[in-house]
Amino acid sequence: MADFRFEDLDIWKESIEISDVLFVYADKAESKRLYRFAEQLRGATLSISNNIAEGSGSASTKEFASFLNIARRSLFECANILYIFKRRDIITENELTEVKPKLIALSKKITNFRRKILNKHGSIGAASCSMPHAPSFVS
Repeated sequence: MADFRFEDLDIWKESIEISDVLFVYADKAESKRLYRFAEQLRGATLSISNNIAEGSGSASTKEFASFLNIARRSLFECANILYIFKRRDIITENELTEVKPKLIALSKKITNFRRKILNKHGSIGAASCSMPHAPSFVS
């Protein structure tokens, strides 16, 4: 048993693993003196795991689900930034291709976990059911 509830969550563990890769990409931007780009990616990356962790300490399932939604949106922000990094030659096509499936998989897991906790507590509504499972990545 972990000291904090989030430490037992696979989605939190995976977000930390992905953050290792994304921080390397942010460092690449910084080495090209693109400090704002680097900080934007770092902030969005941290927001994924931070919102999972913060939400896990919520008093209600609905509130936790809201934090999970924010984490998922931050993941989408990271994906967008990576496309810009690729266009600006900060990362390569191979680097984008390597991390993109990890982001898609984590997005699906966050969505499924969110649905699971809401369904378990009878709080899911029709609008929540229509949420897409993963970001749509178009090359």
